[in-house]
Amino acid sequence: MMLFTKTLLFRNIQNPVLMLLIFICISNSNVCADDGYRLWLKYERIPNAAVRTSYSKSFSFIAASGNSDILNNAAKELQTALNAMLGKQIPIVKTPVSNQRGIILTVSTGAAPGDGYAIQMQGANTVIAASKEAGVLYGSFALLRHLQQHLPLEKAAGQSSPKIQLRMLNHWDNPEGTIERGYAGSSLWKWYELPETVDPRYTDYARANASIGINGTVVNNVNASARFLTAEYMPKVAALAGVFRKYGIKTYLSIHFAAPKTLGGLKTSDPLDPEVRKWWAEKTKEIYRTIPDFGGFLVKANSEGEPGPQDYGRTHADGANMLAEALAPFNGVVIWRAFVYKADPAADRFKAAYEEFVPLDGKFAKNVIVQVKNGPIDFQPREPFSPLFGNMPATPLGMEFQLTQEYMGFATHWVYEAPLFKECLDADTYVNGKGSTVARIIDGSLHQYPLTCMAGVANTGSDRNWTGHPMAQANWYAFGRLAWDHTLSPEAIAREWTQLTLTTESKAVATIGDIMLRSREIYVDYNTPLGLSRPWTGSHYAPEPWQNRSSRPDWTAIYYHRADTLGLGFDRTATGSNALQQYRPEASRAWANAGTCPLPYLLWFHHVPWSQQLSSGRNLWDELCHRFYTGADSVLWMQKQWAGVSTSVDPAIHTDVSSRLVKQYNEALWWRDAWVLYLQTFSRKPIPAPYPKPGRTLQEVKESVNSYLMR
Repeated sequence: MMLFTKTLLFRNIQNPVLMLLIFICISNSNVCADDGYRLWLKYERIPNAAVRTSYSKSFSFIAASGNSDILNNAAKELQTALNAMLGKQIPIVKTPVSNQRGIILTVSTGAAPGDGYAIQMQGANTVIAASKEAGVLYGSFALLRHLQQHLPLEKAAGQSSPKIQLRMLNHWDNPEGTIERGYAGSSLWKWYELPETVDPRYTDYARANASIGINGTVVNNVNASARFLTAEYMPKVAALAGVFRKYGIKTYLSIHFAAPKTLGGLKTSDPLDPEVRKWWAEKTKEIYRTIPDFGGFLVKANSEGEPGPQDYGRTHADGANMLAEALAPFNGVVIWRAFVYKADPAADRFKAAYEEFVPLDGKFAKNVIVQVKNGPIDFQPREPFSPLFGNMPATPLGMEFQLTQEYMGFATHWVYEAPLFKECLDADTYVNGKGSTVARIIDGSLHQYPLTCMAGVANTGSDRNWTGHPMAQANWYAFGRLAWDHTLSPEAIAREWTQLTLTTESKAVATIGDIMLRSREIYVDYNTPLGLSRPWTGSHYAPEPWQNRSSRPDWTAIYYHRADTLGLGFDRTATGSNALQQYRPEASRAWANAGTCPLPYLLWFHHVPWSQQLSSGRNLWDELCHRFYTGADSVLWMQKQWAGVSTSVDPAIHTDVSSRLVKQYNEALWWRDAWVLYLQTFSRKPIPAPYPKPGRTLQEVKESVNSYLMR
């Protein structure tokens, strides 16, 4: 039978190399390399016989108390995983089997709050109980996560509930299949095939999200096309929603604010116009007829050229409330992005969101969430927390992190983002005294928000391994785990992800974890040390600190770093833009004095003389050179550490990451040389010993960058 199957398969394959690879894989699955597709849901056979035997004795059946899609998927996931890990077939039954030990899935009122779950050892059985079916699914994945790490079964017992209600991925995917800021291939969504053809990969995407507690997906770009609201695209979106809901995931859409005019043929899109309000009400009803569990709208308005209520002299609250009114009968939510800033050469983009939104606090409808980027500028490798957090106590504020590495090396550089996420979440706003952390604001506990949200701009694409760089999968994973429980540490998440995805060998786990935890700081050192920022136009990839021409001043490099012969950095104290005034005094005090400001934020808030002595004992110029050079050289350390785990990691993945680390080192030198040679034209100081002079001129670096900017 196997030979017959192979024969039929090979008849349809013309490529002899592909034919050979398939033959090898079918003949001996152990030869096939891991391509990263399975993410952290690998479910490989447990090599330790004692652990495997212990688990086998505990799992002889899986019994579910209902027959819904979500419960069935929970049971099937457990069955698939346990069959693979234990090497035995475990049946799914309707009722527990007497005289045997197994897993019981049950929906029970009061078992755990919200989407939470409880794992209990009741007699001989392992019971996963929740108040909602989705909670049972989350509990099932939690049990499997525990078993994949080969931990004692009894230690799986406990209860867990998410701290954030809406745990979402924002996809910046376009109708033609491209992804804005996407570095892992094209869109996952094959719009031209939908709804007739539903790719099985959509199910695997939903499984991966549910496994880390993500319960919402915005399927299209915030720079939205009105096409997604048409009769052509609604069935396509509905087909995706049909897959997602089976895993407890709601579907959301980014909307084009001017759709009543561009799509509906109205003369205006004024949010206070009765005909416009009627148009949105009817369009919303149409959506819910097609997608009954539709989640709501994500909106980018009056930002970077996108239309919005200010086009008609209205406020953000006016625009959001119009949409909230249309969604309210269906319990839908408006997520209104606070990423707004005007093209004013005399202004500080840092202050823009605060100035526009704080006066509107309390004026938004109850089903509106204002979504705020973690920092005040734009997803930089390091930013202070946004001053909006803590300053809108009457308006639910959601967090927006970026998983896709727009400013962190695309899919070339290994950067583990959990330390960045935690740096923001743990920051203290002091708005209600010490301990008023950003995490306590977005989880609603500080201001009693009725709605809470954490969103991540997705880093997934059509690449077989989902995220381009294999190690970037950890950022998707870390986001989900922190959206569920923001008290988790980056160390714990790194260890967990590594054991689930790469290896359970203890020394290798420790080594990989060490690389992950240092990777972000290494990147910052050779890219934007001491608080430099660089959200300029161009490729967002190549170093271009000299860039001084754009359609607006705040899209140039020089706007941000302010390099001149006197020094470097953006003065945001009272002598400059006074952006520090937007924070509570207890929070801003640490940054207000250039002599005591923590070095990671120094140039965010101060224009510092080149010869200024810093707390490190070096002057500014020497410290910058030290960071640029040691940061780049640290990639060599990453290479060496990664080479040391070669026998513990799948060869294909190890080779892939190794090659990317070689590229990362070359590009780290590129960034180092660009910054050092450019800034040296202002500092007029020699590169300090023991660091060598770059082997290329500034002009040569500029020429190497130009190829990335060609159209």
